[in-house]
Amino acid sequence: MAISLRSHMYFLAFCASLLIPTNCQTEPPENHVALFIFGDSLFDAGNNKFLKNAAFRADFWPYGETFFKNATGRFSDGRLIPDFIAGYLKLPLLPPYLQPGNQDYIYGVNFASAGAGALVETRQGTVIDLNTQLGYFKDVEKKLRQELGDAETYKLISKALHLFSVGGNDYIAFFTNSTALRSFSKEEYVRIVIGNLTTVIKEIYKNGGRRFGFANVGPYGCAPYSRALSSSGGCLEEATALVKLHNRELSKVLEDLQKELKEFGYSILDFYTSLSKRMDNPSKYGFKVGKVACCCSGPFKGILNCGVKNQYELCDDPTEYLFFDSAHLTDKAHNQLAELMWSGSPDVTRPSNLKTVLKA
Repeated sequence: MAISLRSHMYFLAFCASLLIPTNCQTEPPENHVALFIFGDSLFDAGNNKFLKNAAFRADFWPYGETFFKNATGRFSDGRLIPDFIAGYLKLPLLPPYLQPGNQDYIYGVNFASAGAGALVETRQGTVIDLNTQLGYFKDVEKKLRQELGDAETYKLISKALHLFSVGGNDYIAFFTNSTALRSFSKEEYVRIVIGNLTTVIKEIYKNGGRRFGFANVGPYGCAPYSRALSSSGGCLEEATALVKLHNRELSKVLEDLQKELKEFGYSILDFYTSLSKRMDNPSKYGFKVGKVACCCSGPFKGILNCGVKNQYELCDDPTEYLFFDSAHLTDKAHNQLAELMWSGSPDVTRPSNLKTVLKA
């Protein structure tokens, strides 16, 4: 792929401006696979810290305390799943799309936004919803076409990996934010969420995208913040049932898309099951604590106030914990899940892992 001097200089300037460790290289590797990242706080590398009225932010201590040594906007003590996937692809850590000074997209970019859903109505005005993320992707494609030309841009996007984590916030909204949503049955609501996601996938496909990776919705009804809301300290079963319905429908829709769309390849990490196993049996996976967060307060450290002055408690060693705050995981947990996503067996990543999808 031919890279212009201007594009290359933009990238070097961006690398020099970063305050976090990267593996920025002097020039893009030949035949590299770019990475475009969509979704919510599981994948947000810091877009929300550039939103004026963000629903959630993580640009303050102790977020980022272990790997980065400063807060980057990631909801973890360190890296997220896409950061590790970028490492498998031999890419630098990808910046958030809203990062000032980011002018080069040869390696890809991160559009994800904490609190975002597949529906525009989910926390509208305080997040970058999935449809807006799609709009940003199309803007990136236009800039790449100006820089590289049509043929090279199509080649880059068709070889790229498009990574998604979305849906969980839509179901939180169903239970907590709007009685209007209750006019839909659970099945109808899931179909609307999946329908919005499907529309975005098809739009990316129209623009050349052929390789897709997904993390299904996790067991958030059993996360520390959910247990803190439960009178028994157990899981919120109504939320769990809705998430399971979503995950079944997502699998069916992706199977149908593979039949419908030529050269469409995908992988789903069973995030729900993988995380549930670590919550129920943490010692098997190298953790000491599976159901209580490292940072926050209240029962199970379930109140989402990590970093709020004089209101939270912080554990001594995040590597002992599965959850860093009441809803988000530690660097160590993300590393394990990214490894499963990249090279896991078919019982964890269906129908095959990302490594296999990218070889097709």
